[in-house]
Amino acid sequence: LRIKTHLLLTEFNRGGVLQNMLLRYVNSLIAQVSQTAACNRLHTVEERLARWLLMTRDRTHGDELPLTHEFIAQMLGTRRAGVTGAAIALQTEGFIRYSRGNITIIDRAGLEGFACECYKIVKKEFDRALGNRN
Repeated sequence: LRIKTHLLLTEFNRGGVLQNMLLRYVNSLIAQVSQTAACNRLHTVEERLARWLLMTRDRTHGDELPLTHEFIAQMLGTRRAGVTGAAIALQTEGFIRYSRGNITIIDRAGLEGFACECYKIVKKEFDRALGNRN
């Protein structure tokens, strides 16, 4: 979906549904950033990787995620070696399968149970703000 900037701004400034939706989305992003900051301080790399994979899966709607450990390390604010160790742990538990540049979620429910509570907090906020019922 694409829209020219001036058209978006014009519609946003009218108020109404689009403005309300965009403001709810921005508030959800702020909540996610705040929760992620706390998560990075308090939870293990394994829990954070599980959370991040679930969030990525929620947005892409697919279990196959073409991701490198280097990229994930940048997203989690940790070293690549930490992501490799965490991925091995999640694969050993049977939650994911990974190969070079690709991660496949094979047990979403198990991964969700393993992830820190931050996943459910952020998901609930996004679902509330955007009206998702899943």
